[in-house]
Amino acid sequence: MTTLKDLSRHLGLSVTQVSRALNNHSDVSKDTKERVMLAAKELEYHPNLMARRLVTGRSGIVGLVYPEMPDPSDSWYFTQFVAGLSSNFSHLGRQFMLHMSQDSDHGVEVYDSLVRSRSIDGFVVIIPEVADARVDFLREKKVPFVLHGQTMEDPDYPFYDIDNIAVGYDLTKRLIRAGHTEIAFINGQEKASFVQRRFIGYARALAEVGLKPRKSFQVTGTMTAELGLRETIRMFQAKGPHPTGIIASNTRIAKGIFDGLAALGLRVPHDVSVVGHDDALPDVTPDQLPVSLTGTGSPLIESWEPLARYLDAALNGARLETVQEIGAHYFFERASVRNI
Repeated sequence: MTTLKDLSRHLGLSVTQVSRALNNHSDVSKDTKERVMLAAKELEYHPNLMARRLVTGRSGIVGLVYPEMPDPSDSWYFTQFVAGLSSNFSHLGRQFMLHMSQDSDHGVEVYDSLVRSRSIDGFVVIIPEVADARVDFLREKKVPFVLHGQTMEDPDYPFYDIDNIAVGYDLTKRLIRAGHTEIAFINGQEKASFVQRRFIGYARALAEVGLKPRKSFQVTGTMTAELGLRETIRMFQAKGPHPTGIIASNTRIAKGIFDGLAALGLRVPHDVSVVGHDDALPDVTPDQLPVSLTGTGSPLIESWEPLARYLDAALNGARLETVQEIGAHYFFERASVRNI
């Protein structure tokens, strides 16, 4: 079995240099890290995790506590998220552990147990709420973590996110430019941070032209086609006014909106314009809808690599500003909006 000393002799470097390179320390050059990692792979070096834990006080393991068993409709997201994180952490020389929580309150006690066991060095935290007990707990305990999203205006923790306020604003503004004033928004779960941020962008765009959001036009729920179908029919069966434009927070919701409008005998975009955000989910793409969907886009799959990289960097003492990122989103003009 190849040891650290074997690697040191093979490379002509000190044991300390090799160790620091393998642990991705910032004071080791990129060229040296690559050289050491290549040699470790060629010589089939595997770190002694118990020894490293005794020396560093760290396990070399990072974790994801998944809030609950995923709905079958989210199996792609769950599989890709876990596989993507695992692959990227493996590339960084870290082991990745998935812990399924059965606690509907996002399992703060699970984090407490794992932190006290000292079995995990840091966490990836997903689907944050505006007031998120998990984030508060990890910040209080000074446990390293990276968040897929944000919970505050000036985060003091590593994160990767897109500008969800801008997403809500851009989608609403596109309908306003087309002459729409009665604009509904079918969004995700109410407590989710990204949902509230998208509503902020929606309200901001309306306010710029002197409009106020109608309460009956602001819908939240599980982001499925069923939600889009049910709420579209509800809005048009209710006493007016009825929306002339509808925003979908993802393409699944958009599919339900299209189905609901079709059931009502309404056409897109002739009777109602529809825009939405595309996470690049494989089951429903903008071009698979009856009319190709105008809107914003930012593939979820682009989140895995920065989340892993920023947690790894944070564990190695990186400065806060180097482990925070607002990823890009794009706007795509297609065929689902009509000027009125």
